[in-house]
Amino acid sequence: MEPIANFLFEARMLKALPRSGYQFLGNGRESVAEHGYITTMIGFVLAQLNPGADSLRLIGMCLLHDLPEARTGDLNAVQKGYVDAREHQALADAVAGLSFGPAISALQAEFNANETLEARLARDADQLAFILDLKALADVGYRTPAKWLEHVVQRLHTDTGKALADGILRTDWDAWWLKNYVDSPP
Repeated sequence: MEPIANFLFEARMLKALPRSGYQFLGNGRESVAEHGYITTMIGFVLAQLNPGADSLRLIGMCLLHDLPEARTGDLNAVQKGYVDAREHQALADAVAGLSFGPAISALQAEFNANETLEARLARDADQLAFILDLKALADVGYRTPAKWLEHVVQRLHTDTGKALADGILRTDWDAWWLKNYVDSPP
């Protein structure tokens, strides 16, 4: 059980690791683990909207897609132009000796290959998580997200992801709150 405990402590490090792209937005912040949570939630939703998708694989890819960053850190697009993070090696080292290590490696490889429906949906979930943050920041008055949103939306691969992005962009970030607690008090 010690190797599993070590693996879980390593995964826990993602809670303390900030995502680096927010430095360029001028506001907003999240840890890699926070990003992983909302990406996984979006992956669950996308699985429900695509009944032919293997939801366990999709959710697994969403959950694990940034696991190597516990060792490499979160590199933004500019940094990736100068630094080779060797994420494949980081993941191999992280799962070495785990009986379920090959399952994690297979999910990561599938995500990176981006050839299956589940991988494309998981990649869309990753981008949709960022779109949610950008839209929320824009809705409270920050201007920088407007520079990013169109570019991030263009990264979407699936019709479902594009439709969900459209819904997100047409919905105020606090509409759920206003509808349930202000417009219709309990």
